[in-house]
Amino acid sequence: MPMPSRCDLLIRGAGVFSVHTGEILPADVVVTGDLIRAVAAPGVRIEAERVLDADGLIVAPGYIDAHMHIESSLLTPAEFARITLPRGTTTVLADPHEIVNVAGRDAMAWMIEQGRGAAQTMLWAVPSCVPALEGFETAGSSLTAEDIAEMLDWDGVTTLGEVMDYRAVVAGSPRMRSIVDAARRKGVRLDGHCPNLTGDDLGEYLWAGIDSDHTKNTPEVAVEKARLGMLLMLQEKCLSAELVRRLHELPVLPDFCLVTDDLAADAILDRGHLDHIARVALDAGMSPATVLRALTLHPARRLGLDDRGVVAPGKRADLVLLRALDDPTPVTVVCGGRVVAGDDTAGPTPDNPFADSVRLAPLEEADCVWRADLPDGEHTFRALRVNPVDTFTEPAEVVLPVRDGVVHWEGRTAVLAVYERHHGTGRRTMAPVVGFDLAEGATATTYAHDSHNLTVVATDAGALRRAANRVIGSGGGICVAVTGRPDVHLPLPVGGVMSTAPAPEVAAGAGAVREALHGWGWLHRNAFMSVSTMTLPVSPQIKLTDLGLVRVVDRAWEDPVVA
Repeated sequence: MPMPSRCDLLIRGAGVFSVHTGEILPADVVVTGDLIRAVAAPGVRIEAERVLDADGLIVAPGYIDAHMHIESSLLTPAEFARITLPRGTTTVLADPHEIVNVAGRDAMAWMIEQGRGAAQTMLWAVPSCVPALEGFETAGSSLTAEDIAEMLDWDGVTTLGEVMDYRAVVAGSPRMRSIVDAARRKGVRLDGHCPNLTGDDLGEYLWAGIDSDHTKNTPEVAVEKARLGMLLMLQEKCLSAELVRRLHELPVLPDFCLVTDDLAADAILDRGHLDHIARVALDAGMSPATVLRALTLHPARRLGLDDRGVVAPGKRADLVLLRALDDPTPVTVVCGGRVVAGDDTAGPTPDNPFADSVRLAPLEEADCVWRADLPDGEHTFRALRVNPVDTFTEPAEVVLPVRDGVVHWEGRTAVLAVYERHHGTGRRTMAPVVGFDLAEGATATTYAHDSHNLTVVATDAGALRRAANRVIGSGGGICVAVTGRPDVHLPLPVGGVMSTAPAPEVAAGAGAVREALHGWGWLHRNAFMSVSTMTLPVSPQIKLTDLGLVRVVDRAWEDPVVA
């Protein structure tokens, strides 16, 4: 059939990047509706409703994020799309396990509905681990295999979300087996989460049908996973020069995706989204063509999206116009055939059915006391050692005095305190934290993976109470209270994990919290993730939940007192 005489959009004078061959070929791109009608020789004669002069620019496919969590931006879906689409992210697969751990099926339905009006394509994964580690934490909700099987049929759902309880899969846990089997019967993809899983255990995980991993691995384990066909999804903390070098030493470079996983609003507005991850990959030694394939073709194939990821006739017109292959931040973005306007105007404030999810009364002085059934004297307590680079926490030891059943920690150590906030049990736990030299103060948050109980790190009981009560009073959020400085507080009233405010306002608040954490002494390259994952009992090596200390790899309880 001959090319029509008219089109809706003509991108003229560009070089078109082929993700299949790595070439840049001069061509005009003809768009009709939301599809690419033709990639034609330069100077094609056709009338167009709109012409984009792309002389000197490169047309590449729009970016696809195959693993991420919208809640980690602290924004609602529409606001997330509004700030990431102009950075080139035209499609995402979102796993809403943060808000679903708080409010269950209703929360996932709400997220899907909130994303319907976005120009960005939002596909969804049903969370597989709600709670993340059954029996070791208290979440706000619980999903059964029957729930998950039903939700996998919801509109826009394509995937079983990351199977974080990898030890239960390897051990053949009936609950995890039923969830994985339900997904396999539905014929959906099964996403993984298995840091440094290796050998026969990795084989069992793959045997279950889980064939991707986005966690940080040693280069040796990453190569082992790639050899077995497990799709590596590389986020920022994975992209070391050592890993890139090791992958390129292989006879064939394995397919992989670049993903964001968790990026807060301030980081997105300051550095970018997938375009930022692309720059990190380039700095680690990847070639521009390899990076672009990992942003487009590979995630499209992973998600079964045969209609995108390539600049070719018949494909969806999701496109980025770049100055150069090694400059991944777009000059212009086209999504579904429409030029993205980059409008700074926020949409209407969404409804918030999860405003009363923090079911905690304000803390009293007695709630900040660490009690232990121990005789008077000096005792060695198990501690969590944090580091400035990633979210791994190693076991450590701290000696503290106990008098009349009270552990005297102030002035001796920082503590991590977790308060159950979903069911009104009044349960709380405490453990020492070491690794940073912190001033007198505290930080409190209800954004705390994945059960999102109220989590506080403190060096002072008064600051602990003050920060916690600011968060409780706002229906959730993050507060940093350092002695001698004004409190910094970011309300997150949507389930305690998101804000309904416009992105710039949330980003300003998140940036202020990040700066306050650094000023307090929490000198981590991603302070949000460092604090918020100390309660995640599937993230090695030792974590604290509202039920106690967890040895993650062993999937067992850790005695809080070292014998």
